[in-house]
Amino acid sequence: MTRVLSGMQPSGALHLGNWKGALENWVRLQEQYESYFMVADWHALTSRYHDTRDIPELIRAMVVDWLAGGLDPRRAIIFVQSAVPHHAELHLLFSMVTPLGWLERVPSYKEKLRELAHRDIHTYGFLGYPVLQAADIAIYRAELVPVGQDQVPHVELTREIVRRFNSIYGPVLAEPDALLTEAKVLPGLDGKKMSKSYGNTIGLGDSAEEVADKIRTMVTDPARIRRSDPGHPEICPVFHLHQVFTPAAERLDIGERCRRAEIGCVQCKSRLAATLNADLAPVRERRAFWSHRPREVDEILVQGAERAAVDAEETMARVRAAAHLQAGRR
Repeated sequence: MTRVLSGMQPSGALHLGNWKGALENWVRLQEQYESYFMVADWHALTSRYHDTRDIPELIRAMVVDWLAGGLDPRRAIIFVQSAVPHHAELHLLFSMVTPLGWLERVPSYKEKLRELAHRDIHTYGFLGYPVLQAADIAIYRAELVPVGQDQVPHVELTREIVRRFNSIYGPVLAEPDALLTEAKVLPGLDGKKMSKSYGNTIGLGDSAEEVADKIRTMVTDPARIRRSDPGHPEICPVFHLHQVFTPAAERLDIGERCRRAEIGCVQCKSRLAATLNADLAPVRERRAFWSHRPREVDEILVQGAERAAVDAEETMARVRAAAHLQAGRR
């Protein structure tokens, strides 16, 4: 069966943007492919190495939301990156053969430097995170990596690193392909991209009342001042969420009635809150189940790491042999 790998840095409880942007797609993938889903805790250190005390808590909270969103440990391997040290070993070997210029030209490198200018991230770990990312993929011989169009260059760099490694040591590793997925970027409560850094999110763990309260505060069409003014749903953040969550016929009705000023923003928000809460009801139910079973969540991660390590060791045995690094090993 074709194998896929994807991961997230541990950021704690997830929000609607995470759900629609990645998690919902992962749930579909686990039904079609041999799926590996990784908590990328070492990657989190590339920009926040100075304080790691809350990482264990963030990992568990995020994995609870993965399970609540529909990931099934019987269908997918769910594990924490640092629990499989083979990643670090292959990362080290990749770092020996990866030209510095390849890393400096990564599109997101300078962009992130500017975005995180308030942090001291002029480190090898930050510059070299694509090398670790390449090791994450290659260690499991993943054939497909689900990404949006903006992340395709990262997969291509992995292919280049693997290709160079193979050219030096022989055809040991497989070159992965990007599996293009629709990247749904949701607006937050303030109209900006939904992000924890903006404090504008609707969480998967929010209660029905919290969701309704947050929706009531959302910004709407700035050109619609009075209830009698015709609306412009195409520029309204509330309607953008309707486009993602509301069934087509109802969405069309809301949009047309907004344009004719037959529906006000309060009613529009109320209908969105009802739709969101209906969609989130099964997620909340599963979340309540897993939130009260931390030991079972930890055991899922332990078992996932054990399963992942078997495949990782198989890959590294081939790599060590090809690079003549077997001396002294049992």
